[in-house]
Amino acid sequence: MHTIKPIDRDAIVKAVMDTRRIITVEDHSIIGGLGSAVAEVVVESGKACAFKMLGHPDKFAPIGLHEDIMSEVGIDSNGIINAVREVMKADFEEDDNWDDEF
Repeated sequence: MHTIKPIDRDAIVKAVMDTRRIITVEDHSIIGGLGSAVAEVVVESGKACAFKMLGHPDKFAPIGLHEDIMSEVGIDSNGIINAVREVMKADFEEDDNWDDEF
């Protein structure tokens, strides 16, 4: 996403419909950021999906080199790959019936 506001609702809903999975990654607090905005759109769409927000947790930030901090909070390449693997484990039916999904 190039902006949080205005958010591209159509792109988010299309991603949910196409993949049934969403991962957001942001280099700041996950509270009130991109992940929260995307989550609002997903909830309003009424469609269920596996959803994971990656970013800085709501606690005091560690001090150190940027790449070390990114690794610690899980938004480096290894952290993102692990999140993708986790979300890909979600099992969904291969149909268009959304009424039976959680």
